Amino acid sequence: MPSRTLPPPPPPVEMRAWPGREALLADRARAMGELIRLSIGVPRLLLLWLTVAGFAVGWSLIGAALAAFEESIDPLSYLFGGIFACIGAACMIPTGFVIGFGIRRDKLVRERLGQWSSLERDPLRDAHLRSPAQSLFWFIPSFLLGALGLWMCFAIPATAKPGRETYADVALMMGLGFIFWLTGLIGVAKAVSHYRWAVRLLGAAHR
Repeated sequence: MPSRTLPPPPPPVEMRAWPGREALLADRARAMGELIRLSIGVPRLLLLWLTVAGFAVGWSLIGAALAAFEESIDPLSYLFGGIFACIGAACMIPTGFVIGFGIRRDKLVRERLGQWSSLERDPLRDAHLRSPAQSLFWFIPSFLLGALGLWMCFAIPATAKPGRETYADVALMMGLGFIFWLTGLIGVAKAVSHYRWAVRLLGAAHR
């Protein structure tokens, strides 16, 4: 997902030239604060949901194409189904790549957080990096969205009845449910990962 450039990793040991411990701690706190904002900041969650919304729109168009193919009564229905399928794929493919790049980028953020945090211990500044409110902002809506998606994946096919819902309808709703569940899982994983990192960081600082 598009975002600001990541802070660089700390320089190698042989190239470190901080004038003193306070200068090192200041750069450490600045880099870690920026990495945390780029990881679990509110804009990141909104951007994730916006990207996933584009993916869901694409899948909805694919579902419309499946319905057109399933209920086609003339060649024109196949034509519209093909158009919907192409537009849906045009939405899903790029947004899918963006989501994948975002997941890889989050892994890099975690690695750099670990590199900067291992430089030195600074309990006073580190206490302000826990960001419990931001973690909750990620966890609660992500958990609810994931629960909704999981319910859709199981409840909709279980309650579908022949003649009332078509196979295309069930596939569409199950696909949306899976998208919601996966999005919620990503959000919950990020919130839990940050919480565990903060616990380890503060635990090490008090030893």
